[in-house]
Amino acid sequence: DYKAGKLDPRPGWRVVRESPGTAVIDAERRLGIILGPKAMRLAIEKARTVGVGVVTVFNSGHFGAIGHYAMEAVGHDMVGVCFTGAGLSVVPTFASKPLLGTNPIALAAPARHEAPMLFDAATSAIAGNKIRLAIRVGSPLLPGWVTDRDGNPIMEEKPVFDRDEYHQAPLGGTREQGSHKGYGFALMAEVLSTLLSGALPTMLAAGSGSKNHFAAYNIEAFTDVEQFKDTMDEMLKTLRTATPLPGQERVLYPGLSEHEEIAIRRANGIPLHKEVIQWFAEVTSELGIAPLATLN
Repeated sequence: DYKAGKLDPRPGWRVVRESPGTAVIDAERRLGIILGPKAMRLAIEKARTVGVGVVTVFNSGHFGAIGHYAMEAVGHDMVGVCFTGAGLSVVPTFASKPLLGTNPIALAAPARHEAPMLFDAATSAIAGNKIRLAIRVGSPLLPGWVTDRDGNPIMEEKPVFDRDEYHQAPLGGTREQGSHKGYGFALMAEVLSTLLSGALPTMLAAGSGSKNHFAAYNIEAFTDVEQFKDTMDEMLKTLRTATPLPGQERVLYPGLSEHEEIAIRRANGIPLHKEVIQWFAEVTSELGIAPLATLN
């Protein structure tokens, strides 16, 4: 995108509108993963002052995993919420072409002893990167994950070789299995991230970039922080220690397995597919920087 002139590598952003509790930011075609932390910090600062801070950002590049930004609020005894509206890859229920993006939603909340709750999920049946991962490792796509080029849900297991052969289905896959709910969640994310930014959704303005919503809720503005954390602990522990179904090892809550995996990867490193390592080698060579150090 930098080469094509779609993104501006220079730092900067422009505040379009601001109040004590809100702000709207024009990213001016900057990369989202650079501006995301700055936007969430601004939301946190506003929440510290007035209880709730909401910052919307439009006209940007990709923000990466929005759960990362929601988690930023947790360290400040706040609840973090994020939404994204971007792209055209998901076919609405009963539609014949994609009109929405995967439009992920995320929420993070602190606890005292338990791992924080972190829910971060696309509103599509499968995230876009999971399709690429399926191609990379040779896994089939499961029924209800994708549609054909005409928008018909594919209801049998399907090998995938070309990402462009398919569109993505909303969470639920079909109307009978609840795709209208995934469709509704995607539209909710679009309203909160795109329309509250004063921007147009991609279905009305192709190539308009990513739009995001960053919110921080200061817990002490609503209730006692220690009571909140104790109740979170009790709730999450009740879920974690619930009796699992026969054949299942345990019951998880959102964010628990990721929290555990962080500790494992910090100790042992991050496993990378050989294609990813090759991609790093090509990019570092192109940029004239030191190659990525890897361990066999």
